[in-house]
Amino acid sequence: MSTVLETEEHQALRAAVAALGKRFGRDYMTSVVRDGAHPRELWAEAAKLGYLGVNLPEEYGGGGSGMAELSIVLEELGAAGSPLLMMVVSPAICGTVIARFGTEAQKRQWLPGLADGSLTMAFGITEPDAGSNSHRITTTARRDGEGWILTGRKVFVSGVDIADATLIVGRTEDARSGKLKPCLFIVPREAPGFQRSQIDMELQAPEKQFELVLDDVHLPADALVGDEDAGLLQLFAGLNPERIMTAAFGIGMGRYALGRAVEYAKTRQVWKEPIGAHQAIAHPLAQAHIELELARLMMQKAARLYDDGDDIGAGEAANMAKYAAGEACVRAVDQAVHTLGGNGLTREYGLGSLITASRVARIAPVSREMILNYVSHQSLGLPKSY
Repeated sequence: MSTVLETEEHQALRAAVAALGKRFGRDYMTSVVRDGAHPRELWAEAAKLGYLGVNLPEEYGGGGSGMAELSIVLEELGAAGSPLLMMVVSPAICGTVIARFGTEAQKRQWLPGLADGSLTMAFGITEPDAGSNSHRITTTARRDGEGWILTGRKVFVSGVDIADATLIVGRTEDARSGKLKPCLFIVPREAPGFQRSQIDMELQAPEKQFELVLDDVHLPADALVGDEDAGLLQLFAGLNPERIMTAAFGIGMGRYALGRAVEYAKTRQVWKEPIGAHQAIAHPLAQAHIELELARLMMQKAARLYDDGDDIGAGEAANMAKYAAGEACVRAVDQAVHTLGGNGLTREYGLGSLITASRVARIAPVSREMILNYVSHQSLGLPKSY
């Protein structure tokens, strides 16, 4: 894929991460899933090379760069067939929120570990009865002397089993208005009353999904991240990177699938010429390539706006990038499987499992329909339907 719009540093980072991804590749990730394990070797290697915390502040052990660089890392690992989904959660969401809004003590406690991969943090926002409607979140935090008591449920939380803590989105009561407002709390994995149960997923991925129950979880005062009155701002500071990184995840997966299909179409011969010579095979692959390129351009725009501090502009672009990447990913995977025919569904070629995995980019962390709602009323000024 073309990289002419990127700096030399970005191109060098892309090449270096691609080389790391190639050393591990799809076979490594498949074996990790088969063994019910986690990609610890790849995680440790990416951390050692400074890739995991490339977006975090230098004074806390990070690379001092931004979402532009972190999205390159995830995209290239994905293009090699070995994406690290926890990169979306740990350094991109949690690391960003703590770096921007955490206290000095919170930054010292968490950022160096998030940057060097020795600590990981999950992110819990979705609830069984709220889905994409963050205004219906019922997990509540009430004051208990100097500390807090957290009660509620979360669902589809990735990697809680390996995360040292989970950044939980709860709601506190505003003393002035009595209304509930969002706040973010760091909940240690072993906190009493913090229970997790694994959700049985069709998805073949090393990162497991969990439902969480917070049954009167007692937290100290410093579990609250940032200002109690800035909860919504802090929440969106984490959600824009989440969308940018989900776009990177989808683009990487789409590129991997497309690459396998192109390789196959160049060599698979049924008639006189390789099947890639036939336009019915070649044109849909060319379309998939175009769509992935366009999605990446919007992702780069979103990352640039975010890194420049334009949260509002980044919000629109990040949503658009996530939408475009999700659609491009699904179509690229579908076309890749179709190009290989029966071989596309064999374990040997490893594309069949991506049919399910590619849907993640469409569904999570927010559905494409909710993004269309956002663009309808935020970008186009149309009235809300909800």
